[in-house]
Amino acid sequence: MSVLMVTGTGTGVGKTVVTAALAAAALAAGRSVAVLKPAQTGVTADEPGDVAEVRRLAGGITGEELARYPEPLAPDTAARRAGRAAVRPRGIERAAARLAAGHDLVLVEGAGGLLVRFDEEGATLADAARLLGAPVLLVARAGLGTLNDTALTAEALRSRGLRCPGVVIGSWPDAPDLAARCNLADLPGAAGVPLLGALPQGAGALSPDGFRAAAGGWLAPELGGGWAAARFAARHRA
Repeated sequence: MSVLMVTGTGTGVGKTVVTAALAAAALAAGRSVAVLKPAQTGVTADEPGDVAEVRRLAGGITGEELARYPEPLAPDTAARRAGRAAVRPRGIERAAARLAAGHDLVLVEGAGGLLVRFDEEGATLADAARLLGAPVLLVARAGLGTLNDTALTAEALRSRGLRCPGVVIGSWPDAPDLAARCNLADLPGAAGVPLLGALPQGAGALSPDGFRAAAGGWLAPELGGGWAAARFAARHRA
């Protein structure tokens, strides 16, 4: 795959750190990587956004934002309140295709969850994924409540004819409770796709060198790493 969309079951599930891990693993394999953030919200013009964080953690990526809005809101709302143009699916498609022409892998990180609105017409990351024919990786929480969130997002992807290669847990707790440990077995059933990784809690706080050295161990071979779901589940058996 040359373009991979990264979405989450909601806000704060770890999409940016997962994107950084995907980029780090690809860079370690000698691939060139671009990261596209269609709409960055909640940061001012001189503050680092998600692309800067991916670059800090993963290293030598090409990074691009299509729009930036200062208030931490859904892109459509943030654009209207800022009096700025909204990001539209065709713009995301064109930018991703342009980056794909010069890179081995393009990672497109969405804002919030899959169906967060980008414009007044209700366009979402799913619309851009459909235009690109790109798969959508799903980042989920570990604990109680994640099965419903994951199942709903996976159902939305299927209903739109979009392919989801799997689910990655964005932050696996240092001391997982019973729900988190049971979810290792239950998440693939809820999503209808395999579990393809789990990033440890606090991964984004590692030094860049430490992050890059460890990233491949958090992702399954399908995502360029060496992580194994069965082995991980056996270590955390409920």
